[in-house]
Amino acid sequence: MLSRDYAGAIFERTDARRALAEEVGRVLEGNAGLTAEERIVRLEVPAGDLDPLRWLGSQVMRPRSFWSGREDGTAVAAVGVADVVEGDGTAPDASLRERLALLSSGARYYGGLRFDPERGADEEWGAFGAHRFVLPRFELLRRGDEATLACNLVLPRDAERAGELLDELEGLTVPEGWPGSDGPLPTPVSRVDRPDRAGWGENVRSALEAFEAGRMDKVVLARRVDLGFGEDLDAVSLMETLREATPGCFHFLVEPEDGAAFLGASPERLFRREGRGISSEAVAGTRPRGASEVDDAELREELLGSAKDQAEHSIVRVSIEESLGALCRELKVEDRASEMKLARGRHLVSRIRGILREGVSDADVLAALHPTPAVGGYPKGEAIGEIRALEPFDRGWYAGPIGWIGADGAEFAVGIRSGLVRGGRLSLYSGAGIVVGSTPDGEWAEIEQKISDFTRVFGLDPEERDARA
Repeated sequence: MLSRDYAGAIFERTDARRALAEEVGRVLEGNAGLTAEERIVRLEVPAGDLDPLRWLGSQVMRPRSFWSGREDGTAVAAVGVADVVEGDGTAPDASLRERLALLSSGARYYGGLRFDPERGADEEWGAFGAHRFVLPRFELLRRGDEATLACNLVLPRDAERAGELLDELEGLTVPEGWPGSDGPLPTPVSRVDRPDRAGWGENVRSALEAFEAGRMDKVVLARRVDLGFGEDLDAVSLMETLREATPGCFHFLVEPEDGAAFLGASPERLFRREGRGISSEAVAGTRPRGASEVDDAELREELLGSAKDQAEHSIVRVSIEESLGALCRELKVEDRASEMKLARGRHLVSRIRGILREGVSDADVLAALHPTPAVGGYPKGEAIGEIRALEPFDRGWYAGPIGWIGADGAEFAVGIRSGLVRGGRLSLYSGAGIVVGSTPDGEWAEIEQKISDFTRVFGLDPEERDARA
């Protein structure tokens, strides 16, 4: 990490920190001693061509977070807390809606939800909460080649903390290069699969028996792979490497306290809201990419023509249509699945667009959609019960909604293709949709392919491991 003096000199050359400090000081001074109604003010200054992840990696303030959208090219790194909405419920309640009414343009709460808030959280997930949404104190937002440094203030209460806030701003640093980028990521020294291959086979067979008995149509069973390292893993460095390796995905990192970070590269949107307009997508059915153009084309046609994958996909599409239909005055659903092509995989996808009814909130949408059959199963209640009974670990925020909420919009990805960093351990989570026709070996291989986004950045070859298994 750069020394504070040197980093400060860089900031002085860009004038970003100094300019923001002047704006913050002016606003706080103007609100000192006032008892006006509470409001949230966002102050922004240009910050040149700074990279958000490189900036984030140099900050000592916690919590830290990162978000980048799948298509819009915007990336946001954030530190500190201006305001927070958290709780034990299944989704943010009216308190978040009240906070949104106070927001100035551009301000957003970033956060997410547990997959299953009714299941008690393991200690390693304790800092994340059942749901937690943070209005960051400071953000570095980049669109295209230009970055903006921002500070969010909650007035008039922050006016009584002017000295503390200006000290926090002074403590922000700007790196000259990428912290920790002098060498590759460390190599894992151990791997533990939960469940192991025998346990996985038992879980899949249990699900198939439930289908035979008519209790379920689909359940998504997950595995957890613990990779151990001989040193602490830097979550921001991992995020930077993962982001380069996984174009076309949502990228997210949530670090509520030092030493605990949830991060991932998800291809799947839960929903996006712009005003009253909403879009979602059904994603289910998976194949890898081919080693050649011919292989790739064959795998594509195999996926599009697979009766098993099309049936699994149809369950997800119909469920999302039913859930959103109750909340929308207009809804259009693609009735034919197309291909979502990624760097190392492909999925079936159907897109859904609608207009929300007046009075429907983002919390209502989250409660209705999560969990979709793409990560839970169908029917929802029976599938969640099966997951609780079979999986030997707490999913935490894996497969839960993760994203942001603002006054005029919101966007959430499904927190899949993800992992939890705690010190020298990385726990990877991934699932497979089990339906009639699934086999333990086939679904094991699908999960290995999904976690390869992570394992490959550490120099591990999943195909070699499969050959040894």
